[in-house]
Amino acid sequence: MKKLENKTVFITGGLSGIGKACAVLAAKEGANVAIADIQSNTTELAMQEIKAVNSKAIFIPCDVSDFAQVGNAIKKAIDTFSSLDVALNNAGIGGEANDVGDMTQEAWLKVIGINLNGVFYCMKHELQQMAKQQSGVIINMASILGKVGFAKSSHYVAAKHGVVGLTQTAAMEYATRGIRINAICPGFIETPLLTKGGIEEDNDAGKWIKSLHPMKRLGRAEEIAEAFLFLASDTSSFVTGTALEVDGGYLAQ
Repeated sequence: MKKLENKTVFITGGLSGIGKACAVLAAKEGANVAIADIQSNTTELAMQEIKAVNSKAIFIPCDVSDFAQVGNAIKKAIDTFSSLDVALNNAGIGGEANDVGDMTQEAWLKVIGINLNGVFYCMKHELQQMAKQQSGVIINMASILGKVGFAKSSHYVAAKHGVVGLTQTAAMEYATRGIRINAICPGFIETPLLTKGGIEEDNDAGKWIKSLHPMKRLGRAEEIAEAFLFLASDTSSFVTGTALEVDGGYLAQ
């Protein structure tokens, strides 16, 4: 039997990178997938790829930094599929690189608004539905930078530390209500988010980033998707409040 058969899986930022890899894998495992993301010129192509695996998949335009949009997106997913079984709060951005003293307020608020506030907004709405059901799984996409610092990325690092703390706190609050809440902390993964930051597999920045991992390579989105599947399925039935590191050994150093 497939691990997510007939489960409703809600994924933010599911049109590219890690989110899309998780959406495709969830669809392969029998889930009804609802993708919430901002509209782009790649929306149709990405949805075609997901629907090729499971034709029931739907796309819901959503900016996770907008509380009302998040609520409407989750309501649409529930109205369409009648439940909310798994939520992957994955949407995120990198932001400009700068020292703390030179970071603009605009740059700070944009990253915090999407990467931290967006996760809280999603969880608030998701947990209301899951509490009614007395069941559900939430997975928040954090980062290795939710556990350590990284120069010139204070906004991103602060947001991801916040995601880890939010995950652990909510997991304690809902542990006896049939709801499991975990985070994934990927290392540097070969995705559009990384390339937007000027990091390519074979350029100098990419070679430097790879050298920071004991495995001396970037991770693949599909590897993070396998961690997502583990946490989303009943295989991890006794796992809650964890921040799972999938990082090629980065944090072991």
